[in-house]
Amino acid sequence: MKLTWLGHSGFRLEIENAVILIDPWISGNPVFPAERRAEAIAGATHILLTHGHGDHSADALTIAKELNIPVAGIYDLIAYWQETEGIAGVGFNKGGTVDLNGAKVTMVPASHSSSISGPNGPVYAGSEVGYMIAGEDQVIYLSGDTTIMADMDWMGEYHRPGIGILCAGGHFTMDMQEAAFAARKYFDFRTVIPCHYRTFPLLAQDATALIEGLPGVEVIEPEVLVPIEL
Repeated sequence: MKLTWLGHSGFRLEIENAVILIDPWISGNPVFPAERRAEAIAGATHILLTHGHGDHSADALTIAKELNIPVAGIYDLIAYWQETEGIAGVGFNKGGTVDLNGAKVTMVPASHSSSISGPNGPVYAGSEVGYMIAGEDQVIYLSGDTTIMADMDWMGEYHRPGIGILCAGGHFTMDMQEAAFAARKYFDFRTVIPCHYRTFPLLAQDATALIEGLPGVEVIEPEVLVPIEL
């Protein structure tokens, strides 16, 4: 299994027979090298979205049409794009599980907000969500944008993920200390990878507090376009 950070909350996940682009914000992303776009999306089989905000979904439609691949995510947004944009979609909802080329992806709650830009302001884009991604005898918890939630209790106990990809930049989501607290209290991770940080000065610039808050857990600070073998 190979995970490659695309900056902010974007990842390229190679798992089972799938190459999944998670929240691929590439165009205008200040930490992504634009000249390496083709490398980042090459061979992708699916796009997986946690919510509609532009720093997560801005490139989804363009890539989906360019590569002729489906976008998976909350039913409301996917159904809307299928109708208005003509894309292929995998729309589902919290508690549902879909098979993406062998990767079993279960939608779980998050606590944030979700909208896309419309001509007269923000437009409702369905619920914000996270995912449990199971494949190659591992389970990954992708938190999406969220704060600490009591739902993490049952999510950790039921799905038992060993890897956590956690938003941790603060201001819009959990910060590093909160992410460490959530990981300690609700999960038993062996590996944690922070995201939604370093993109702007407003967000955390390093994961020191997360590392210090999770003794005994491997905390990997990702580098853009440097693959991580899991």
